Amino acid sequence: MGSGWSSEEEERQPLLGPGLGPAPGAARRGREATAVLPAAGPNPGRVYGRRWLVLLLFSLLAFAQGLVWNTWGPIQNSARQAYGFSGWDIALLVLWGPIGFLPCFAFMWLLDKRGLRITVLLTSFLMVLGTGLRCIPVSDLALKKRLIHGGQILNGLAGPTVMNAAPFLSTTWFSADERATATAIASMLSYLGGACAFLVGPLVVPAPNGTAPLLAAESSRAHIKDRIETVLYAEFGVVCLIFSATLAYFPPRPPLPPSVAAASQRLSYRRSFCRLLSNLRFLMIALAYAIPLGVFAGWSGVLDLILTPVHVSQVDAGWIGFWSIVGGCVVGIAMARFADFIRGMLKLILLLLFSGATLSSTWFTLTCLNSITHLPLTTVTLYASCILLGVFLNSSVPIFFELFVETVYPVPEGITCGVVTFLSNMFMGVLLFFVTFYHTELSWFNWCLPGSCLLSLLLILCFRESYDRLYLDVVVSV
Repeated sequence: MGSGWSSEEEERQPLLGPGLGPAPGAARRGREATAVLPAAGPNPGRVYGRRWLVLLLFSLLAFAQGLVWNTWGPIQNSARQAYGFSGWDIALLVLWGPIGFLPCFAFMWLLDKRGLRITVLLTSFLMVLGTGLRCIPVSDLALKKRLIHGGQILNGLAGPTVMNAAPFLSTTWFSADERATATAIASMLSYLGGACAFLVGPLVVPAPNGTAPLLAAESSRAHIKDRIETVLYAEFGVVCLIFSATLAYFPPRPPLPPSVAAASQRLSYRRSFCRLLSNLRFLMIALAYAIPLGVFAGWSGVLDLILTPVHVSQVDAGWIGFWSIVGGCVVGIAMARFADFIRGMLKLILLLLFSGATLSSTWFTLTCLNSITHLPLTTVTLYASCILLGVFLNSSVPIFFELFVETVYPVPEGITCGVVTFLSNMFMGVLLFFVTFYHTELSWFNWCLPGSCLLSLLLILCFRESYDRLYLDVVVSV
């Protein structure tokens, strides 16, 4: 880092002076954004190799947060036997993720005022406390359950940063032709962490045997508990390593900005909210993101419960969840790289993705109702429909993030994405709240998926896109 940008006060200032960047509000239309930039002056556009290290550290933190959040859903049957968890406990452990977004606006303020390093360090420290709390050895099961819930709450508080800061990081460190790719990597790794929980949990923790004799059942319960604690200790170790690495090296910003957009002055915290809430196009696309992604996140968190009535084992449910999210991560990064090469195609990409999501979610829902629809209910059809659904929905996340930022520029990236992820988690939280009361019958949850995808598809179709930030970068570079 250059000495000129080492202090926190300087970090909060724009990299270009007010006379060299777009005035607040001037970027509503792309052509207006360029009118306020003089022909002479610095031409920012330098990128540094260390940007990939910064991206790696942030992505690993996001991966760990997703892994810890989804620890209990894939092994809910084993956790019930080992710790005496009820259906309410399992749903609440998943629910702490969206509940952790309640102070989301405080983290957005911290990101906007104090920068990336301080926010990431606080986030990783909360995760260290949360995973450590779950590992405290106590024999009292009631106390142990409280410690586990407390740990999940602290990990949930880390969610706003890992879910919101990806576009902020990509704008700060990456050039215009790498931004969408960097956003996809940083945002997708959190989902990949949740996917690995579907893999790690069922493979490490054995499923309970309900037909075993009493003595064998007690031995099995102790063995299951030991294996669960092994997973908890391993997650604690991974989080501690990531925290140590970010503490040792995680610069808040490069010495010189990578693009004009990174160097330009942004709106204040208060004016940003006024701009967002008064922008009907932003509210339209925000709902198109928040509703289906919130429904899908809640659905994924209780996938084991949903597939139990159709006689799908815990291990198979884990593999279905794993491959659906992994496929979405791979396709999402590929789509983002395509968007970097072929600019101005974000709306078209989203239309294609949500058309596929609507069809695949309808296929899955009708397959689960095979007694009425007479569609074949096999492992292949369940795998195919769930994986396609995950691919289409998860891969849309970085495309949405880039479109949000382009639509409301010069609102800061962290504030923009914070509002939409807050809405998404609120939808997810409401659905999981209903799951806690109607967990014995979840067929209604399946119908929420195609309905939300179809609604989003219609909203995207009516949305009028604009690329204010991209237009600014392209014209000034020319």
